[in-house]
Amino acid sequence: MAYAEPRTRILVISLRNAEDRRQAFSASAREASLPWEFFDAFESLHPDLAYPEDEAIVAKGRPLTKGEIGCYSSHYEAWRQLVAGPHDQYVVLEDDVIVDWAYLAAFLAMNHAAAGHDYIRLYYKKPAPMRMLERDFGARTRWLTEVSGYCFGTQGYLITRRAAATFVEHLRTIRRPVDDEMDRSWSHGVRNLAVFPFPIMERAQESGIGLKRFEAFDIPPRLKLRRAIARRRERFALHFHGRARALWAR
Repeated sequence: MAYAEPRTRILVISLRNAEDRRQAFSASAREASLPWEFFDAFESLHPDLAYPEDEAIVAKGRPLTKGEIGCYSSHYEAWRQLVAGPHDQYVVLEDDVIVDWAYLAAFLAMNHAAAGHDYIRLYYKKPAPMRMLERDFGARTRWLTEVSGYCFGTQGYLITRRAAATFVEHLRTIRRPVDDEMDRSWSHGVRNLAVFPFPIMERAQESGIGLKRFEAFDIPPRLKLRRAIARRRERFALHFHGRARALWAR
């Protein structure tokens, strides 16, 4: 049975004043066959979100930076608009990527929601355990995979209204960077799928979030026990999730 082609919006998250990055993205997308638009990034906390700093220190081991909070808020607003709007799915990109537009066109002709593929990464930053689900996914030699554990990065992904509704509901409190939370399928229930090889590439340039997040942070004594318990629980959840996925794959 043929599926009706889903209604898709392609957003490129970018700071309003990031002229160089916007020009670079526009130049690389000059031959794009798909319509896309810039989406002005947040630079502060989204009004629908809460950021309890102590909970972030317990969950992540440090406070989040202003850039991380703005990034989280930007993606949250994209999900909120998807849930409230007329589209079936969004492709969310960041402004430091180069896109294989020909593959993206074939990829978007597929009805991912009907197939139960509600969140599909187009790129990630850290090698992580994964299993192959479908071959020739949108093109020969492309695979649909499922990632287990943290792989990080929000450079590009497809998200359906169903997954966006789950994220909007479950990720209202900022405890970790947004990519950390999106990876945690064992917590929110949205499968962490990805296309491999990646159809987008990240440019080699400094992140707009900045480097402060990599600086050492001394956890306050009052939070050290809570942090230790949280880390132990996280290790257990990751181990159980990985074992469960391995068993289901047999």
